[in-house]
Amino acid sequence: MRTPKRLAWFHERLTQARASAQRASRRDYRGDVPLCQSVLQTLECAHETPRTHGAAHAQVQTVNAREFINYLLASPDYAGQMVHVEHLPARAPAYQSPREPLPSALDAALAQVGIGRLYTHQAQAIDSVRDGRHTMVVTGTSSGKTLCYNLPVLEEILRQPLSRALYLFPTKALAQDQLRALTELTSSIQGTRIHVGAYDGDTPRGSRPALRRRAHIILSNPDMLHMAILPNHSSWEAFFRHLKYVVLDEAHVYRGIFGSHVACVLRRLRRICALYGASPQFILCSATIANPAEFAGWLLGDKVAVIDEDGAPRGAREFALWNPPFVDQAAGVRASVNSEATWLFVQLVTQGLRNITFTRARRVAELILLYAQDALRRQAPQLLDRISAYRGGYLPAERRAIEQRLFSGDLFGVTATNALELGIDVGHLDATVMVGYPGSIASTWQQAGRAGRGTREAVSILIGHDDPLDQFYMRHPEELFGRPHEHALMDPTNEHVLRAHLPCAAYESPLSAADATLFGDSLPGLLDELCTEGKLVKREGRWLYPSSDYPAQGINLRSSSETQYLIFDESAGSVLEEIDAATALYRVYPGAIYLHQAVSYLITRLDLARRVAVARPVEVAYYTQARETNEVQIVHSQAVRHTQATDVFFGEVRVVEQVIGFRRKQQFTDTVLSEEPLDLPSTMFETQALWFEVPPAIVAEIVHRGLDLAGALHAVEHACIGILPLFALCDRNDIGGLSTPAHPDTDRPQVFIYDGYPGGVGIARKGFELAQELWARTLQVVAECPCEEGCPSCIHSPKCGNNNEPLDKAGAVVLLQWLLGEGAPPWPGS
Repeated sequence: MRTPKRLAWFHERLTQARASAQRASRRDYRGDVPLCQSVLQTLECAHETPRTHGAAHAQVQTVNAREFINYLLASPDYAGQMVHVEHLPARAPAYQSPREPLPSALDAALAQVGIGRLYTHQAQAIDSVRDGRHTMVVTGTSSGKTLCYNLPVLEEILRQPLSRALYLFPTKALAQDQLRALTELTSSIQGTRIHVGAYDGDTPRGSRPALRRRAHIILSNPDMLHMAILPNHSSWEAFFRHLKYVVLDEAHVYRGIFGSHVACVLRRLRRICALYGASPQFILCSATIANPAEFAGWLLGDKVAVIDEDGAPRGAREFALWNPPFVDQAAGVRASVNSEATWLFVQLVTQGLRNITFTRARRVAELILLYAQDALRRQAPQLLDRISAYRGGYLPAERRAIEQRLFSGDLFGVTATNALELGIDVGHLDATVMVGYPGSIASTWQQAGRAGRGTREAVSILIGHDDPLDQFYMRHPEELFGRPHEHALMDPTNEHVLRAHLPCAAYESPLSAADATLFGDSLPGLLDELCTEGKLVKREGRWLYPSSDYPAQGINLRSSSETQYLIFDESAGSVLEEIDAATALYRVYPGAIYLHQAVSYLITRLDLARRVAVARPVEVAYYTQARETNEVQIVHSQAVRHTQATDVFFGEVRVVEQVIGFRRKQQFTDTVLSEEPLDLPSTMFETQALWFEVPPAIVAEIVHRGLDLAGALHAVEHACIGILPLFALCDRNDIGGLSTPAHPDTDRPQVFIYDGYPGGVGIARKGFELAQELWARTLQVVAECPCEEGCPSCIHSPKCGNNNEPLDKAGAVVLLQWLLGEGAPPWPGS
């Protein structure tokens, strides 16, 4: 039965759709049926026989992918935001058999769980592992990569019951999800009992000894391996002695500073296995990246075979690009991306399309939930308890409850960070929305692929932020759908990271000169430095850890920082969250608004000594955004590239950063309400950077044209940082920059772009290698932007501590043209 409110809502929607259809003289985006016709038919049919997501759930009408696109176009609130729709047709499966058949017991178990044939990549992976090669499988979301490692592992255990395997997942949630699937498969194998279990921070201590003794397969994560397993390896002797396989699922996640840490942990693992006479084979699964063999080699320190022929089927998908409309085109001001996302989220939920709306920041996930609750309270209050936020920082019990509700179909919509991007089985989803480009082609397809698993039809919508890369794709959709994936970057030789892990390795087993084969040629020098600092001692040609403490406990794998800040809710007298110290000053400064489950908390006090932020819940109509400033000093240059106009350098720099204030921004409109100063300590670190100077001929031309040199340099710096993620698997927040008409180290006009992590992770190096390509793309973005004097879509930066002053868009275009040699006279120094 429909409730009176539901009937009223339905008739209102039906009336709106009919009115829109009568007004519309254009045709839909494919041009083969009148606009709104399919929507009207669906609405009228649903009036008689509604489709629902289960009797226990609120009756919510559903439409298919194409109908929903037409429904949006027909809405009276639609204002031309849909700039492109890409139809991605369904793809048929491609099957293949391994060279040798699987054991009959394993074949029968597959049949029992509904798997009759293997896809090409699954069969090829089995053959590669059987050949004894480290193997990386690089295929799309929902392509069945799990079988690529489960089948060879289970085959080995059936052949030799003493064999053991260690599965590593980047999150505990993913490990628990895979444990369910693995348990289902192993319980279907007749005649053999295969023991599997999860070993992580949630595993009861009383259960751990039995798991170590009995489990054929242990599912864990790199953090647990680093903190609990390797330092206590003597308790794991039998497991390590018989360890045949190590599996790394979602391996593309191990990039940047996290990847550099994990690479060190894996080298420590290989040392301990060798100590017990084992040499395990590694199997990696990853989303598609441009450099899988190179990346896996960095991660493992060994050669890896790559399987990348995806044989899995795919359902049809409608992929829309949605650009918020201009509020002021001359100034480049667009409508709030968060308000646009909220409107789409509410439309999906009320139309019965179960979805995840992905955001790039925790704060935005909470904001959209807050806005959506407000909208549904007025439009469809019966759906209020069917939406939620999901992000890192929630307590484990909160996350598990949300995952279960999503999996069961109880939730119709979730606003989430990329914490739900990975392959957790969340049941049937109809749609995904990305609030801003996720930062990489790989993440875009990972997030889009969370809906329409298998052969199901799906909708994906990418909303363009007002930053250079997002707007580049809004203007050039062919680049998004036809561009190869980016390079995944990390640096296993990062000395900042190595210095943290070498004491851990020495604690586990004394180091020797032979360990340079694992840790690199810089090992002897680093060991000597650690001895000088008292962190290691050298005895009889070996390096030992001299203290009685536990070095691994001081290292956070997911951060360049080794410490955490607590957020304390003074109203409840309890800890709200725990956050990384490296980002704490940008998030919990005094006066900041911190969002948790759509509740706003005001940070009233920040205790730097105790690393505690005190918060209390408040009702406010604004959010906050930090402002920062920086200084860069050249430590030494390591490489140089000569271009037509100038020299581009790569090397080591010293960076000093400081949060100097924050902006209060109005909810829904993003209008700046006020700017407040802050007096917080600065942070200093050494990292990798690229830099280039502007030759006198170009300076003279800019001045001759009456343009602002400082503004041109500043604009080029901002725009290059915004475009660099086009080439490297990173986010613009991973990158910093500086520009100046006269840098103290050179007394010349200079632009710096640096990795935002101590020691660097390879981002600036990739920019250095592709400097001219970077300039060319940056010029394209700046020149094509329809604003007059610069805006967030081309040369403004949300992090700029100088309030985006000075900036000169015309000067930036001239500077980039001359750097690329477009009509410039010869540079005197060339």
